[in-house]
Amino acid sequence: MTVVDQASAAAEASGFKLVGWVLFALLAVLAAAVGAASGLLLVYSTDLPQVEQLERYRPSSVTELYDTQNRVIGTFALQRRVIATYDDYPQVLRDALVSIEDKDFYTHSGINFWRIVGAAYRDVESGGKVQGASTLTMQLARNLFLSPDRSFYRKVQESLLAIQMERRFTKPQIFTLYANQIFLGHGAYGFEAASEYYFSKPAKQLTLEEASLLAGLPKAPQYYSPINHPDRALKRRNLVLNGMLEDGKITAAQAADAKAKPIALNLQKDPNSLAPHYVEEIRRYLEAKYGSDQVHEGGLRVYTSLDMDLQKSARQALLDGLAAYERRHGWRGHLINVIAEGQSLEKYVDPDWDEAPEVNGYTHALVTAVSPSEVQIRFGQQTATIVPSDAAGWIPKPTKSSKPHLDDLLVPGDIVYVKILALDAAGKAHVSLEQDSGVQGALVAIDNATGEIKAMIGGRDFNLSKFNRATQALRQVGSSFKPYVYTAAIDQGASPNDTILDAPITFQTASGPYSPHNYDQKFEGTITLRRALAQSRNIPALKLADRIGIKTVIEYAHRLGVTENIPAYLPVALGSAEVTPLEQTSAFSVFPNDGLRVAPRYITKVTDYEGRVLEEDYSDAKDAISSRTARIMTSMLREVVLHGTAVAAAKMPFPLAGKTGTTNDFTDAWFVGFSPNLTCGVWIGYDEKKSLGEKETGARAALPIWMQFMNAALAGKDAGEFPLPPDQPNTPIAHKVDTPDVAPGDGETH
Repeated sequence: MTVVDQASAAAEASGFKLVGWVLFALLAVLAAAVGAASGLLLVYSTDLPQVEQLERYRPSSVTELYDTQNRVIGTFALQRRVIATYDDYPQVLRDALVSIEDKDFYTHSGINFWRIVGAAYRDVESGGKVQGASTLTMQLARNLFLSPDRSFYRKVQESLLAIQMERRFTKPQIFTLYANQIFLGHGAYGFEAASEYYFSKPAKQLTLEEASLLAGLPKAPQYYSPINHPDRALKRRNLVLNGMLEDGKITAAQAADAKAKPIALNLQKDPNSLAPHYVEEIRRYLEAKYGSDQVHEGGLRVYTSLDMDLQKSARQALLDGLAAYERRHGWRGHLINVIAEGQSLEKYVDPDWDEAPEVNGYTHALVTAVSPSEVQIRFGQQTATIVPSDAAGWIPKPTKSSKPHLDDLLVPGDIVYVKILALDAAGKAHVSLEQDSGVQGALVAIDNATGEIKAMIGGRDFNLSKFNRATQALRQVGSSFKPYVYTAAIDQGASPNDTILDAPITFQTASGPYSPHNYDQKFEGTITLRRALAQSRNIPALKLADRIGIKTVIEYAHRLGVTENIPAYLPVALGSAEVTPLEQTSAFSVFPNDGLRVAPRYITKVTDYEGRVLEEDYSDAKDAISSRTARIMTSMLREVVLHGTAVAAAKMPFPLAGKTGTTNDFTDAWFVGFSPNLTCGVWIGYDEKKSLGEKETGARAALPIWMQFMNAALAGKDAGEFPLPPDQPNTPIAHKVDTPDVAPGDGETH
């Protein structure tokens, strides 16, 4: 071998050695990298949650309250979420979401490697943290199991979880979990809840432009809010449409047509606003029985006794009645002024504006500008101009030297109360000026046979006062207590045609002599019990109570359903006892129910998330008085309507009966009455128990509200007939008279 050959062989051997060392070094580095990666994966995966939990996973969902027609009347939730299935989400929504969030969703295995590399490169280049490039599966993993912080550590865990989820669940299952879980702004979680909130319809009915709008929200729900930032939402929606066009999900014509349409929201009305006091009563009951977590996160289904149509009629009747009362007493002023309280006209928001305005509804509005001839107001997104004809009855009458000016009533910054007469699409409203002096009211309607509460109004405005006057306000009932006196007498053998002397008398009581009088300061002499009740005469009621014993009268009140402790002294017979409107109404339902006392109830059934029945409430009924007594009392209370203190209701085309009630100084006005099927009680007064004003009797203040409600409640229905007393099929009606719209005999409580 030559020297050259030897040198060549040595060089070749040296080259092999170098290659060997390089290969060894590369293998060592690779092994180290694999080991390091394995170690990191082991570290990152040690505290990962088990995706098997998703098989039992159920997100927090809303508890819904339904009326008798299965219409939603209220909800309880920490998160507004309605659980839907894969098929509940239309193809247009699936396509829109996949196009903007994860184009390869149906083909990748949980992560999109090339998107991650690209996003990582951009983040390194910009010096930021690893972010973006998440697939729908990775987003779901983060939302369900991980914190929202952006870090390399979280991104690795997110990827590992996504891979596990893809191995364990199908694509439709993952999509459904994501679509039910994601936050979409304004308290809405999941696309079903978002569709109902933004468009007032289920996701199945979404159009292309609506689905595209919702699909654009997961990226930044607050930033792209179509309510607060419609311009941003529009751009984001059109970006989604472009993505769908690029993916071949829609045609160019469909994309162009959808882009040309403006954002048209139809925000869901708060279901709790229809019967807020009623819903609050149910919330307290449910939380006491099932706990707050179950009520607000457990997705209960609560079937109630409320009738949404009757509730609407009740609210309208009460608000109209309060408005009529206000007009009888003229403009009082003393309005709250936001400028005087240091607030600006531009930033002021009233609690009433959380509810969508409705024609014939009432709301508080802000005065923004005033001139002698017109007033500019704002409520929510609506504006209106009040002219003198819209303030009729409030402006002082003109004199020869002066004209009526609106600036005599209002100044900028005043909070006024208005009735909405009309609304237009441009945000302009036509209103009439009303007044809220603080007078309150309550209305309760109960099904006689079942005890189900069909309607309940606990006050003028739940936003201003959560106090439920229907169930919590103990008020003197005035002459609406007298039926208990007559019930006791009839049940112990008296007849409605028995006579009694209506004449001056002095009773000897423990506190000294007591000389009562009648409302009209007159005496009628010998009259029948039927007429004495119909005309609400005080002296006969006291004589009867004294004869049978006031303790006996109180016992009968308790038998009919009054639970309050009533002191046993004689003036109680005229209504000094304090009772809630709910109990007073429920007690009166015994008369048309043939003497059967049925406890009032709110709930008929409660089921859990899976549909299992947790409770089912049945009518709790027991005999309170004999059917004979109940039928006679019904006929006597019918006389109150036909020819007595409630004669204004005689023109109504239904069989009706009831009793007015007014207390001393006109602090409380009542009417409690019934048809064969429905009993309704109305109370009017101030919370602080001040006078409603001269001659504001039950017949004047409460009866018109009752009449408006009962006309609406009974219209188009079979009102039924009252059964005649068994032993008096042809009871004569004594002393047919015409009575004024005041309550003779009402008002005596001491």
